Amino acid sequence: ILIVLVQAINMRILLNTAVVVALVAPTSAFVPAPSFNTLSKSSTTPLYNILDEANQDLDKALGRRMEYKPGAADSEFAYRFGHLAGKKVKTVGEAFSDFTNTLGSPINALYKNMMTDIVGTLHLIVVNARFQRDGIFSLGLITSLDLLLRNYPEAEIKADIISSLFKSVGLDEEEVKAEAKVIEDWARGKSKEEIAAALKGEGESPVAEVAKVAKKDEFWLYSRYFGIGLIKMMECTGVEMDSETCYPIMEEWMGSCMEKPHFTACNDSDTYFKVKGKLDMMETLMKEVEIREKKRLAQRLEEKAEAALRKAEKEAKLQEEIQSDTEKVENADASAI
Repeated sequence: ILIVLVQAINMRILLNTAVVVALVAPTSAFVPAPSFNTLSKSSTTPLYNILDEANQDLDKALGRRMEYKPGAADSEFAYRFGHLAGKKVKTVGEAFSDFTNTLGSPINALYKNMMTDIVGTLHLIVVNARFQRDGIFSLGLITSLDLLLRNYPEAEIKADIISSLFKSVGLDEEEVKAEAKVIEDWARGKSKEEIAAALKGEGESPVAEVAKVAKKDEFWLYSRYFGIGLIKMMECTGVEMDSETCYPIMEEWMGSCMEKPHFTACNDSDTYFKVKGKLDMMETLMKEVEIREKKRLAQRLEEKAEAALRKAEKEAKLQEEIQSDTEKVENADASAI
């Protein structure tokens, strides 16, 4: 408000200065400037009108700022979501605290930062007033978790991590998985053209229903998990899974079919494949390490077996020598008798 007042005062000063300059400045370099005593208001009516109108506009703008109330603006967005003004929303810190308390066990150090990011971003999406969960979003969320946690060392803790994540952001795990399965099962065996038609809202498929809702809602919220859900649907159609192939398809499905901005979705597609490439590389490296460890273990076991065999042979040979010496002594004693 102070900033608005300062701006209004500065504007008035500028306007008053302009009027004074206009009144004082001569109309020609060769004509004497008129005396202020000879000026009448009628001769300067346009200038006074401009100043009055400007002052009135500033007063109205300032009044609107002073009378502002959260959620009570004269706009479609405020009419729809204004009732949520002042509503208490759980913070990201509280969501992560709930996640940690629900999990009850430490996360592998390699996955801790990643899970912190997932909890935070998913929480911010869910608490957004514009967010509407649908099957494509659910498919993308499940796909993301499967990709990021597929190499987690402990399978039981991995399942607990996923369950704790859903609870911390207020989502029902079973419902999300069921919605994702419906979309994935429908997309299996479909062509790109069939999915594109559904994303235009044609037909009665579950994807078409999602598209119809999104196209009718000017405040529909896109999220990265919706984009990943579309990528998973591309995989179901047999599309080659790389960024260069999927980028134009994402552009078509989001832009031409759903009539929504496609730039963020295309960027999310590129990010998805970059992360997937790094995870695939890490998985390959881990498998190579595992193979090397198995070879080393097999070699150590082989060396132990060979050592045990040599020891057994040595003991057997020693027993034979002892037996031979015993027989010799017995024979010598018999001969002496």
